[in-house]
Amino acid sequence: MALLEFDDVSITYHSRGVDVPAVRGVTLSVAAGETLGIAGESGCGKSTLTSTVLRMQPKSATVTGEVRLNGRNVLTLPWGQVRALRWAEASMVFQGAMHALNPVQRVGDQLAEPLVLHNRVSASKAAVRVSELLEMVGLPARSARVYPHQLSGGQKQRVMIAMALACEPQLIVADEPTTALDVMVQAQVLDVLQGLVRELGVGLVFISHDLSVLSTTCDRIAVMYAGRVVEEGPAADVFDHPQHPYATALAGAFPRVGDTRYRYAPSGLPGDPPFPGDLPVGCPFHPRCPGAMDECRMAEPPLLQIGDRRSACLRVHSTGERS
Repeated sequence: MALLEFDDVSITYHSRGVDVPAVRGVTLSVAAGETLGIAGESGCGKSTLTSTVLRMQPKSATVTGEVRLNGRNVLTLPWGQVRALRWAEASMVFQGAMHALNPVQRVGDQLAEPLVLHNRVSASKAAVRVSELLEMVGLPARSARVYPHQLSGGQKQRVMIAMALACEPQLIVADEPTTALDVMVQAQVLDVLQGLVRELGVGLVFISHDLSVLSTTCDRIAVMYAGRVVEEGPAADVFDHPQHPYATALAGAFPRVGDTRYRYAPSGLPGDPPFPGDLPVGCPFHPRCPGAMDECRMAEPPLLQIGDRRSACLRVHSTGERS
């Protein structure tokens, strides 16, 4: 049984009398000790999809399908059980550590809060656990006594990771955990996350727009566009040999240094993803796709399994590989 399963999940926002489909029929799974990367540009549905794991979607959202954590559908659990699983079974590292911590509370107090509320431990035991958590993410125990403004951006992100681990959850969702960090600090944070997955055996869902980061961090990658998965497969394969043209564009936007394929052919992708409430007829990517065919404008291709990959592209379906 998978640790986390998204089963035909769709999410629609209701705004000013209009229904906006933000996520459309996503099916994915994550096992214990596995890292799943979810890639795509802003507005493709990555964060909206993973918000369902902890039931964090707003009241204006309607969610269909099932989100199963340890076999239980989170979407139908009573609120008391949802509150109990937060931190204890699944937790989240939010995007933007610079603003995610309370500026008027010491770091140690913020780390201790979920321990006291969920694990019902004493203040002295919480203090011991806080020191362990800080050490786990490479920070000295004395960091518990400082305020967030006294830490660097990378140190704050490590505190957020420590907070997510406080109650020993089985699943962590990391939403753009390296945004706004310089490349050296980004590498350190990624090493911390990879080490924790190896040592603790937790499942990790890693959201990012950077396919190159996901390819070196994750076991599998799912690429989302216009609210649905358009390609999924082993991380290295999706980055090195993408099938869907959108995955190809994402991979080309983050070339590897020294790779001769990119030396004289800088890659880019014009335009923006479509607004979820105004999707084009046919494949949503066809207005930006350099290889679009007439058939692409007629019907949206299904996400089909081809070997160990899934792809939603008519060219892939017809040839077994991208032409």
